[in-house]
Amino acid sequence: MVTTNGRTGGGGADDRASGRDNGQWYPPEWPDRIRRLAHGELEPVPPRRASTVLLLRTGADGALAVHMLRRRTSMAFAGGAYAYPGGAVDPRDERDVPWAGPSPREWAARLGVEPEVAQAVVCAAVRETFEEAGVLLAGPDPATVVADTTGAEWEADRAALAGHELSFGDFLERRGLLLRSDLLGGWARWITPEFEPRRYDTWFFVAALPDGQRTAGVSTEADRAVWIRPAEAVAGYDRGELLMMPPTVSTLRALLPYGDVSAVLASAGERDLTPVLARARLVGEEIVLSWPGHEEFTKHLSSRPPHTPATATPGADA
Repeated sequence: MVTTNGRTGGGGADDRASGRDNGQWYPPEWPDRIRRLAHGELEPVPPRRASTVLLLRTGADGALAVHMLRRRTSMAFAGGAYAYPGGAVDPRDERDVPWAGPSPREWAARLGVEPEVAQAVVCAAVRETFEEAGVLLAGPDPATVVADTTGAEWEADRAALAGHELSFGDFLERRGLLLRSDLLGGWARWITPEFEPRRYDTWFFVAALPDGQRTAGVSTEADRAVWIRPAEAVAGYDRGELLMMPPTVSTLRALLPYGDVSAVLASAGERDLTPVLARARLVGEEIVLSWPGHEEFTKHLSSRPPHTPATATPGADA
């Protein structure tokens, strides 16, 4: 199977579009919003900061696999799309939390933000991975990781975190755990286009599935969860069978050269985290939507709203 961003995918292409130009549907409000933006009549919505994590493991066949979720079609953002565990930064992610690994100041230099923002972004990445996938990148000391997060008490904590009844800092302190920021590697950064009404500035991270832990099943936000080889996920997208947004496809393609988890993590420090932001131009009766450096996602749309389409549906699991 497959899975953006978590709900933070933050890529910009509409969740309901298949990603293929041939017969692609797009939201009827796009042309009007793009025209208004081009004419200075639309004030862009400030993007919310968000984090998402490409959780990796080596499968029984020795091949690299990534954990993906299919977001429920009822979700306001990225409904029906495959993505990674992730979500928006919560204000409570900005409070001090028990911490091990590179400091917020070190992460600030890597992410290109202030230390307090870096802390919140990293905290959101670890919190969302636990909320959506049941995987916890934390341990009782800087050298160990929790080995098992299954059971009723862990599930109760996940529900309380997802319901905003419990802050991640309080959760870690009560359990005597440290957030392990050294288990994350920065991978990419995408910002939702300025004409979108719901926008995210999303950092994508990579992390290995800790020994002894296993991912949870479906959740209130996802109706399907799978481990899949990146090449299989990309092939499913290329065939139009798996619905994904540009950031998800791009980050999957970036995994293709790597044969194992350690190679991915070793290369993370060299990844360019310059944010990718879509551009929209009016060319006569056509709208040209492009993502600089990612030509495969360029779309040529009629400047007139399309007819009301049928809802796109991904194919079977890969």
